[in-house]
Amino acid sequence: MNGRFHGMSGWGAAQCATLSLAVAALVMPLTAAQSARPGRITGTVTTTASTPRAIRVGFDQQVCGAQQPNEAIVVGPRGALANVVVTVRGLTARTPAREVRVVNERCAFVPRVQVVAPGGTMATSSRDPVLHTTVLQTPDGRQVLNLALPSPAVELRRPLPGTGTLRVGCSTHQWMRGWIVVTDEVSAVTGTDGTFTLPDLPPGRYEIAVWHEQLRASTQMVSVTAGQSVPITFAMQ
Repeated sequence: MNGRFHGMSGWGAAQCATLSLAVAALVMPLTAAQSARPGRITGTVTTTASTPRAIRVGFDQQVCGAQQPNEAIVVGPRGALANVVVTVRGLTARTPAREVRVVNERCAFVPRVQVVAPGGTMATSSRDPVLHTTVLQTPDGRQVLNLALPSPAVELRRPLPGTGTLRVGCSTHQWMRGWIVVTDEVSAVTGTDGTFTLPDLPPGRYEIAVWHEQLRASTQMVSVTAGQSVPITFAMQ
């Protein structure tokens, strides 16, 4: 009786050991998969700066109006700051934008700020019945492209050179301004509510940079954990 009992105990221990190994084999891949799940960063950019005064228009008022809003700084409720480019430094985007569209509409570039991958293209057109030009310049003033758009029926496409920030202007209407940031890094542009999302980030520690056409750039370090959303804020001056 005791012998049989001890024999059964030995068999049970062996079975338990085998079962434990099987469970561990199932759990280990699950744990690895969980750790590989991407996280994301969500945030808000604010400022204490004020929206500049409107720009007076001296000609083409039948299309442009008597004045144009100055969108160099677009501030919403509670200081929400639009048109800020937020970038994860050193992290290459898996599905970057390959084309940006620059539209001349009521004598303004729409949208004002965009991001595109290196080697991408720009498509530009006009909805206004006046002569516009889409002029691209580097920050030091070197002209990259100058495309005339004499009518709304014209749409032109051109490849964008290099990387960095390109200023968009119109030689006919000097107040018009836009920006194209050429980068292969994970990036987003804040909306009118000042918010942004950087999705599908591998777990790790990252330097997050913000850029605005007039306000001072800044960075901060952020740790992303698997499957989690990390909130951050920037205040630009």
